[in-house]
Amino acid sequence: MKKTINFKVIILALLLLVSVSVFAACGDDKSETSENDKSNEGLNGDIEIDGSSTVYPITAAISEEFQIENPDVKVTVGVSGTGGGMKRFTVGETSISDASRPIKDEETDKAKENDVEFEELKVALDGISVVVNSNNDWVEDITIKDLNKIWAPDSKVKMWSDVNSEWPEEEIKLYGPGTDSGTFDYFTEAVNGEGGAIRTDFTASEDDNVLVQGISGDEYALGYFGYAYYEENKDKLKALKINGVEPTPETIEGGEYTPLSRPLFIYVNKDHYTNKKQINSFVDYYIENAPEIVPSTGYVGLSEENYEKELNKLK
Repeated sequence: MKKTINFKVIILALLLLVSVSVFAACGDDKSETSENDKSNEGLNGDIEIDGSSTVYPITAAISEEFQIENPDVKVTVGVSGTGGGMKRFTVGETSISDASRPIKDEETDKAKENDVEFEELKVALDGISVVVNSNNDWVEDITIKDLNKIWAPDSKVKMWSDVNSEWPEEEIKLYGPGTDSGTFDYFTEAVNGEGGAIRTDFTASEDDNVLVQGISGDEYALGYFGYAYYEENKDKLKALKINGVEPTPETIEGGEYTPLSRPLFIYVNKDHYTNKKQINSFVDYYIENAPEIVPSTGYVGLSEENYEKELNKLK
């Protein structure tokens, strides 16, 4: 008896086989995608940072970009000054501390007392800018000797004319960072020969934006802060040359702008870096993206080779 072939059954079987194969392939892709997703899963939690107002623009810019890529991580960046940030960092309250000067011996001792091991990472270069109101038309250049005459603890300077007889007989209104600021420590060391040595009759703030507002609002004002804050407010401030050298990225990087050029740092809690994935990822992201982001904030970046060396300190 001759058998007949049911072509409809064969076609349906083939279609079913193809469908199963396609489904299996899709399942493999889905499995692979899930595995890739898992590598980024779990990056959440909080990151607490505090410290220097000078370093703040860099850390804030990097934090903003990091949170776009990692929306489940909350990064908080405070501005209590380098000293204020170190008070929190050395007791383990924060994971990262912004600093515009190296850590002090007494702060290192405090960290040891609280079993806080840390690493210092250099993130940028800055040139402390001595600025006046944009309407000031009598001074373009000032010497370190003149700055010492103005800012020394025993200074007798009250009027601009007390510094230079050709300058106006008008009272100098002085503005500067507060005592918790690393910029305060660096400036007083460079200008007065001793960190913390300074006259007391000036308007002080750890928030550089407060200083910008004060100086831009007073024709006879003079003050100092990090280069990025001058760069951001060039339309209402004028930076003075120091011993004939203007603060620019080129003079800061090249070392000509002396003695007010300096490195900027972040300090990282090593235990947090090792055991908290969000801290590890953030610090790596910070250093890896610093070459691009630092210049956009008004500061001078390091070479990519030097950034790699900084990151390797934690590896």
